[in-house]
Amino acid sequence: MLLHLSRPVLFMVLSVVATMAFSGAVRADTPQTDLPVETLVVTSADRIHRFQVEVAASDRERAMGLMFREEMGPDTGMLFVFESEDQRYFWMKNTPLPLDIIFIGADGAIVSIAAGTTPFSTDTIPSGKPARFVLELNAGRAAELGIKAGDTASSPSMTTD
Repeated sequence: MLLHLSRPVLFMVLSVVATMAFSGAVRADTPQTDLPVETLVVTSADRIHRFQVEVAASDRERAMGLMFREEMGPDTGMLFVFESEDQRYFWMKNTPLPLDIIFIGADGAIVSIAAGTTPFSTDTIPSGKPARFVLELNAGRAAELGIKAGDTASSPSMTTD
């Protein structure tokens, strides 16, 4: 039997099928654990802070982020790497850890920090300024170390071409 569907209905059906197919590819309630890890350095005034960060560079890795992660060490985090500098928007859906979300420009300068984000919130967290990289740390860690907008960050994945 051949169905004749209008273009909007066909698009909706294909979208639902694609969503269902993708959701089966990754178990929905399991944190990702297979990302590469590297050292990221934040230079703040006369202090240097080193973090071991997981690198989320693909669309799938960035979309999953730290979802379902229940603990993270004080000097660990996740670095999100985007292809270009732009306004960035994050949320905390399915993320039980409160985080500091640090937005970083293509030049490595920290452009803004969303401190102490609310676990599981679907509220939008904007960068406010263009960012190419985003660093997530445990909530309160940026303030504890004196990290602020204008400081610089660097890592192997942050090299510009």
